[in-house]
Amino acid sequence: MTSQAPPERSRTHDASSLDPSSRVLPAHEDAFVRAASAATGGPLGSHAVVGRAGFFTPLRVVLLLATIVLALGWFAKAPCLQQYVDDNGQTQLDWRDGRQYVAACYSDTVPLYTAERLDRGGVPYVTSWVDQHDDGTTQVRYMEYPVLTGFFQWANARLAAGWLAVGVLPAALPVVVYFDLSAFWLALAWLGAIWALVRLRPGRPWDAAIAATSPLVAVHAFTNFDTLAVAGATLGMLAWSRRRPGLAGVLLGLGAAAKLYPLFLLFPLLLLCLRAGRMRPWWTVTVAGLLTWAVVNVPVAVLAPTGWWEFFRLNSTRAADPDSIYNVVAGLTGWSGFDGPLASGQPPRVLNAVTAVLFVVCCVGVAELVRRAPVRPRLASIAFLVVAAFLLTNKVWSPQYSLWLVPLAVLAYPRWRPLLAWMAVDTLVWFPRMYYYLGTSAKGLPAPWFYGAVVLRDLAVVGVGVLIVRSVLRPQLDPVRLRPGRPGPTVAGADPDGGVLDGAPDAAWFTARFRRTDEGDRPFAGAGTTTRSGRD
Repeated sequence: MTSQAPPERSRTHDASSLDPSSRVLPAHEDAFVRAASAATGGPLGSHAVVGRAGFFTPLRVVLLLATIVLALGWFAKAPCLQQYVDDNGQTQLDWRDGRQYVAACYSDTVPLYTAERLDRGGVPYVTSWVDQHDDGTTQVRYMEYPVLTGFFQWANARLAAGWLAVGVLPAALPVVVYFDLSAFWLALAWLGAIWALVRLRPGRPWDAAIAATSPLVAVHAFTNFDTLAVAGATLGMLAWSRRRPGLAGVLLGLGAAAKLYPLFLLFPLLLLCLRAGRMRPWWTVTVAGLLTWAVVNVPVAVLAPTGWWEFFRLNSTRAADPDSIYNVVAGLTGWSGFDGPLASGQPPRVLNAVTAVLFVVCCVGVAELVRRAPVRPRLASIAFLVVAAFLLTNKVWSPQYSLWLVPLAVLAYPRWRPLLAWMAVDTLVWFPRMYYYLGTSAKGLPAPWFYGAVVLRDLAVVGVGVLIVRSVLRPQLDPVRLRPGRPGPTVAGADPDGGVLDGAPDAAWFTARFRRTDEGDRPFAGAGTTTRSGRD
């Protein structure tokens, strides 16, 4: 016996169509927010009108909060934009006496302006220069970032030159104008990610406020260029949730052309689509993503192959990053690493292999989690685990990489207390890192202080991951699957990020092979229900 599936509009993502009773009020659901709301009069009353705001809608309030935090982020970097006049009467950037570390205002954007020859009009992947190593060897260098990020830097350098050429606009050192223009676009990219988060949760718009007010954004939004990739990944998830896998692939591919990590989301999609038997959308998003990445990269790879390869060469030859667990172990124990002492430019092949194997092992563990879950997990939960596994096992964890996890964590486990605790710990790593780079001779911190902060950061990320794994194995604890004011999950397969997976049953082959009904592996009530037809 079959029942007719409800029409597509029954699952619309338009927040204006939501019944007020379906909206989640954070102060009613989250004990941390309830306690914090005491400063503004306490939780919203039970008879208050919900969803009727005129101008200050949740979306606008969340975007305003994000804008305020981004402004604070710019002011945090402002000490590194100060200028002074040297003894020769030349205006210089004031990075004297390690100011970039003492004020904790360092941003890669500033030194890269000259290091990548952007100040001279250099064309990414075509312009080269020679670096001199400490041992006397040299290395021909090119732009070291993925293509979209490389040309983003170049475009802002050209804009800065045009800005100064006008002559009537506010002027400063070219590098300062370049930083400010870059920060403007990076801020817009982050606001795009926040907008997507609100749209992904029409019934829980205030979840996005966790990301909007994250201290990680105040410190790292302008440390590098990662908000471009974060915007691509988050907007791609929004397109997937709207059942537009082709557009999702394009957005993920553009994000990957800025930083490769958005393509990692294809693996969680593969696992979930396999379990649901919905492989056509996965092939669509994957092919669209890879083609988009290729459209951006292939012309550069053909016209300037050596310059294009620089990003991959550098990542294969660089040693363990200071923020990686491998460097922490080496620093605390005196261990010389998997490869032992290396010459300049010599790739750490064993370390590269170890990080790859560990990541693959973690991905196998995530796949097993998807198989064992009593109901199919949500996309955001699996995506967070995969990206977190990559960061924890990788040899490089630049501080701004933590921004990758912020939207995924908010979508996977929207609980203010644990997420803000992790973000606060992760943010605080920045300060011992800066004083570690300052050096003890300049009254900086000894290395063990920095190593301890890195370990705490890793443990905090693992802690969030454990909470997410628990919500996968015990779906009744998943806050996104709970109805406001009602016990138990709504629909066993419910996933507001899932697109074609939302409410879909598991594939027949999966149910026949892996689902048991004995007491040790009994699905919770409602596991067989669905609100969608079986068509893609």
